[in-house]
Amino acid sequence: MRLQKFLSRAGVASRRKSEELIVAGRVRVNGNVVTLLGSKVDPRTDRVEVDGRRVRPAATQWLALHKPPGVACTRRDPSGHPTIYELLPVGMHHLPHVGRLDFMSEGLLLLSNQGDVVHRLLHPSTELPRVYRVELLGPVSGDLPRRLRGGVPLEDGPARARDARWIGDPGTASPAVEMVLTEGRNREVRRMLARLEIRIRRLCRTSFGPIELGELAAGESRALSGAERAALERAAGMRRGGSGPGR
Repeated sequence: MRLQKFLSRAGVASRRKSEELIVAGRVRVNGNVVTLLGSKVDPRTDRVEVDGRRVRPAATQWLALHKPPGVACTRRDPSGHPTIYELLPVGMHHLPHVGRLDFMSEGLLLLSNQGDVVHRLLHPSTELPRVYRVELLGPVSGDLPRRLRGGVPLEDGPARARDARWIGDPGTASPAVEMVLTEGRNREVRRMLARLEIRIRRLCRTSFGPIELGELAAGESRALSGAERAALERAAGMRRGGSGPGR
């Protein structure tokens, strides 16, 4: 494993900051200062130190949370709103969230310390599908899915749903549409529908790549299975174990 990746995975610093530590001569491997970027270590046998303090590899953790509406995706909210970290089990508060859901949106939110996989999953080039169920204040024109697939002009460029379909009858007072997006832009669903002058009653993310919300209750969380973690690594284009691109 590359040294900077090891440091990032161990929670010392981001990949870029870890590179700065290496170049500055603050990292030792088996007692020797290492300043060459790209140097490799074996996490099982090599002793790595930063500023004289030993760094041990952190166990990879993935958590799925059903974020309720009215909860902020932040560690501390200046307005005093509840945060997602108040919902997590003891010992899981250190996990960064993978992307985010806005304050009033709900649904599946992943948290993980596997930074290399997270980075690739969130990169626009990966085109990871996110599925949203959106309940609208209707009735709404029946051609809405077609318009969402065709593209909606936004201030940061046109946004298109990879897929969109009605769930049930669009002519009801509260129709629901399912949208599949792949870019991960900020508040993308809300901005697309606002541009089409459509009001949202409820917005819920039901899946993130291969991981589904399922029956997880609002406010509850669960650890991902080994199979789910492997599926995320494949979706990120990584070899098993997150060791690099799989192609």
